[in-house]
Amino acid sequence: MKTITLVGDRIQLRLAIPSDILAIHELHSLTETDQFNTLGIPENLEATKNIMLPQIKENQQELPSNYTFVIEELTTAKFIGLLGFKLGSTKYNSAEIWYKLNVLHWGQGHATAAVKLILDFGFNSMHLHRISAGCAIANIGSYKVLEKAGMTREGHSRELIPLKTGWSDCYEYAILATDYQQNSFNNK
Repeated sequence: MKTITLVGDRIQLRLAIPSDILAIHELHSLTETDQFNTLGIPENLEATKNIMLPQIKENQQELPSNYTFVIEELTTAKFIGLLGFKLGSTKYNSAEIWYKLNVLHWGQGHATAAVKLILDFGFNSMHLHRISAGCAIANIGSYKVLEKAGMTREGHSRELIPLKTGWSDCYEYAILATDYQQNSFNNK
């Protein structure tokens, strides 16, 4: 069984496992976290299992291309949210990230800390060239997280994200390994 745990000052990221399904279902079922999510609220726990178990199974592969991490409070191991890390093709040496936090943990710096941990993992452990992310333009909290983590807004795609309220424009963010290494925000 593959294990990866990334530890910060207040949170840790660990690979999701089957016993996380109930907490993941509760996260996916929150109206607030659904607002900018393309998944939609799952009909029931079985629907969440059908979505998440293949992702969790991929975590166990020797060289996964798509990691799903649980974000936990460091001292209590309390479930805070999820963070995804999807590797691109080897030729491009890149990855894309996404995250979703329980509304009870918004505005506490946990998302920024999680993004910084995954950037460190991507650049220092996996030796990637580029890591990107995107978010709906109305998702102010999310793009502030990306900016605080050192990512640069590179683009604005029109009507890219299908939300329950309709098509949303998307801000595109990225950071290069050279940016990461040159800036002090990666120092812990």
